[in-house]
Amino acid sequence: MQEHPIRWETSGTSRIPFALYTQQDSHKKELERFFYKAHWSYVGLDAEIPNPGDFKRTVIGERSVIMTRSQDGQIHVVENVCAHRGMQFCRERHGNKKELVCPYHQWSYALDGKLQGVPFRRGVRQDGKVNGGMPADFDPKDHGLKQLKVATRGGVVFASFDHDVESLEDFMGPTILKYFDRLFNGRKLVVLGYNRQRIPGNWKLMQENIKDPYHPGLLHTWFVTFGLWRADNKSELRMDEHHRHAAMISTRGTAGQATGDKAQVTQVSSFKESMQLHDPSFLDIVPEPWWQLGEQMPTAVMMTLFPSVIFQQQVNSVSTRHIQPDGHGAFDFVWTHFGFEDDTPEMTQRRLRQSNLFGPAGFVSADDGEVIEFSQQAFESKPEHRMLVELGGRDVGETDHMVTETLIRGMYEYWRKVMED
Repeated sequence: MQEHPIRWETSGTSRIPFALYTQQDSHKKELERFFYKAHWSYVGLDAEIPNPGDFKRTVIGERSVIMTRSQDGQIHVVENVCAHRGMQFCRERHGNKKELVCPYHQWSYALDGKLQGVPFRRGVRQDGKVNGGMPADFDPKDHGLKQLKVATRGGVVFASFDHDVESLEDFMGPTILKYFDRLFNGRKLVVLGYNRQRIPGNWKLMQENIKDPYHPGLLHTWFVTFGLWRADNKSELRMDEHHRHAAMISTRGTAGQATGDKAQVTQVSSFKESMQLHDPSFLDIVPEPWWQLGEQMPTAVMMTLFPSVIFQQQVNSVSTRHIQPDGHGAFDFVWTHFGFEDDTPEMTQRRLRQSNLFGPAGFVSADDGEVIEFSQQAFESKPEHRMLVELGGRDVGETDHMVTETLIRGMYEYWRKVMED
């Protein structure tokens, strides 16, 4: 079926067409312009491949890639596509190998992607003659795995198919880099575990979700009840100059759990003032020195790096959330929970305990997966309609409060600039 052009009601981005989430042609164009050209994408943490020979299979957009650590300690990212017949040959998520071998015809590659072995390259000798073999001008140097440009900062690994992409630091911009360096400040990272879920919704909806400070104090009863994220928390919303990346910064109030008159700020119909935790250790929150940022001591900073990743600090729980598109109507969402090598055993347990707020069955995050699924269902049923994103006005700008949808408008301002060029 032929897809119609996406039509915006205005020149701005406060009325977002449902078609942005339903058109496969548009989705393919997004992959090319946001994931495969001119952008950096998250691939993992260097702590996931600590030893020579370690590897991790992941994706950028919808392309499978492998992050490796070669024998000299260097990190490489190569495309998981054999140079011979195009097989996506690596099937394990993690492991350790001396070389990468495609099982189809046993072509072998070094951990940096260079081709090092081709069976029967010089043919097979039989009855005094040589049969077959590759052409005389076949050069292994021309047939390695596709190598991506790699950048690491603070233990986080990024890669790009575009070798002319700007530096990672310029891509983030100074505003977002400040919050990135606060979390990834040079301490050695330790992986604590993973969550994986598949969400039947367009990948951009998760970027929107973490650029949307309007919903946490309304959708997430758990957040509101125990004071971790409320509309009256001291807060800031910050963006890079292109409005593609964002940081939501919130400082938990001293009141903690919402009770009495304080509860009225929630405006949540399901809010129960009497709700209590059977295990109060979930709220065993210990401030950490690295939280300090100037005169601020944020208890939550949610960073969205467009298009591929979210970096989360919610009190003592820290994680990365990797967005992996799969068609216009679904994406895989991979959470990597981590800590730091100098954490005490008590802090490690605290981080693990608080991570139960997040992930597919988290006290908080389970809500997000559901609303994204239900939104996508509506978009598919009525693709000619549009959503309204006008809380806080119709313009785009940083704010010192959460009662706005400006970050979503900013992201689509960037989307229109790139997609409509």
